[in-house]
Amino acid sequence: MDLIPSFSVDHTKIIPGIYESRVDTLGTELATTYDIRMKVPNQEPAIAPAAMHTIEHVVATYLRNHPKWKNELIYWGPMGCLTGFYIIIKGRPASKDLYPIILEAFEHMSTYEGEVPGATPENCGNYLMHDLPMARWEAKRYVEYLKNADQTKIFEYPKTERLNVNGQAFFDS
Repeated sequence: MDLIPSFSVDHTKIIPGIYESRVDTLGTELATTYDIRMKVPNQEPAIAPAAMHTIEHVVATYLRNHPKWKNELIYWGPMGCLTGFYIIIKGRPASKDLYPIILEAFEHMSTYEGEVPGATPENCGNYLMHDLPMARWEAKRYVEYLKNADQTKIFEYPKTERLNVNGQAFFDS
C-alpha cells in the first residue's frame, strides 16, 4: 500500500510555505489541495490546539466571505500534526497564485479583534477551546515569514525521494 501524498513527502526537508499537495479529478472538474505550512515539522513547536482552532474559525470565515475566493474555496482546515492547514480550491491555480490571498487572510488574522466567529455552543463542537492572542501571534509570525521568505523555495516541496509503505523509494520528477 502506498502512503498518501501528504505522508510521502519528506518532512525533514519541508519549510513553511504554500505547496500543492494533491490534485483530484471530480467528474470533469479539478480540486487541488494545498499545504499551508506554518512550521518546520519536527523542529519547531507545533501550534497550540486552541490557537489552531481560532485560526481555523477566523481564516475560514474570512475566506468564505472573500469576493474573489469564496466561490473557489472547497475546504479550509487544520493539519493533524498542528504545523499548518490544508486548503482545497476548485481548479488548479499555481501555489504562487494563492500567495496574495493566504498573506491577506493571515494579515487579517494577525490583527483580528472581537469575538471568534462561530465560537458558540450552537455553532462549534468545542467552543471553549480558543486562544485569540496566541492565534494572532502565530499569524503575525507567518505573515512576517511569508513577506521575507525566499520566493524560490516556498511554492514547491523540496525535490526529494518519497517512500511507500514497503520502504521503496521513488523520486519526484
